[in-house]
Amino acid sequence: MTDSDGPGYPLREIEAARMLLEKMGISPADLLRTSAGPSGVPVFADYIPRVSEAVSAGTRRVYGTYWNRVIRAWGPRPITSVTPLEISQLAEQVKADVVERRNARGGRGAAEHLIAALRCMYRHAIADGILTEAENPAARVPKPRRLRSTRSALPDSRLEELSQVAASTGDDPALDALLLRLHTETACRRGGALALTPEDLDAEQCLIRLREKGGTVRWQPVSPTLMSHLLVHGQSRGGLESGQRLLRYANGRPITSRRYDYLWRRLGQHLPWVAAQQVSMHWIRHTILTWVERHFGFAVAQAYAGHEDHGRAGRAMATYIRAGIPEVASALAALTGEPHPLANSTLSPDRSGSGG
Repeated sequence: MTDSDGPGYPLREIEAARMLLEKMGISPADLLRTSAGPSGVPVFADYIPRVSEAVSAGTRRVYGTYWNRVIRAWGPRPITSVTPLEISQLAEQVKADVVERRNARGGRGAAEHLIAALRCMYRHAIADGILTEAENPAARVPKPRRLRSTRSALPDSRLEELSQVAASTGDDPALDALLLRLHTETACRRGGALALTPEDLDAEQCLIRLREKGGTVRWQPVSPTLMSHLLVHGQSRGGLESGQRLLRYANGRPITSRRYDYLWRRLGQHLPWVAAQQVSMHWIRHTILTWVERHFGFAVAQAYAGHEDHGRAGRAMATYIRAGIPEVASALAALTGEPHPLANSTLSPDRSGSGG
């Protein structure tokens, strides 16, 4: 007489079947899904466009190119059919296909974005109940290690050179000088500047509202001089109408990111060090935030940058060290040498926690 786990199923046969399934990488849950008939798992070509409609415009802009690459590679396949190995292979192909530029980092960014785009897609698939977190193949593929940024803080003499060239060359020096002044005072990102509308200007308190990546919104102090230039610019170029973009060309059309490309290409033609180091507007952000951190400490620099607190530890510490608009306004006043109506009169660089 043999032991059995049920009629006709000896224990030794069940154990043998279990070991075979483990070697094949099949779980009992997979067998249940298969035996239940068609699973209705969508294919990449159908599911990615649906995910694209569910994310923000910024996410779609960053990941769109990589989602299209996935569709070309695996379009007809179910999204549950690829393995971590196949994702790694596609990431290497994307990395190898990157167009080499002077500031290229060996395709690491492209590979990282591909994996991030797939992780985004699979998060939606998990939420839809198509697969479980444990079955997410993209989660088991490590992103390439990021190399240290080549950006560095620019000295005052370099900032002056940039301002002089921007204000004396090109087809619209007034616009370009205003852009540089805006980024130098606020350390904002390009998207924040491009999204400015007249409603984002608080002229009385010298504040502008910045909408940047991740859906973040904050009020950022600016000098009275910059505020007056923003108002004059909007008035003279038809940008003060309600709901319209503030920054415009002389013909009244709102500027786009192409204006930044043109500006830095021109600056590179006049200043060889700009072209050699591939300096961009993000270098200005890096420069200003470094200065603020050195003179007013980390908390003020974090608020100046509009960075959110990350992780439980960061949120808990932020309860005690969070800086507000008065501290940011004080740093701005020290940076520009111009009083700000909201500045904290008791805060100065000499009393900073970090010194500098």
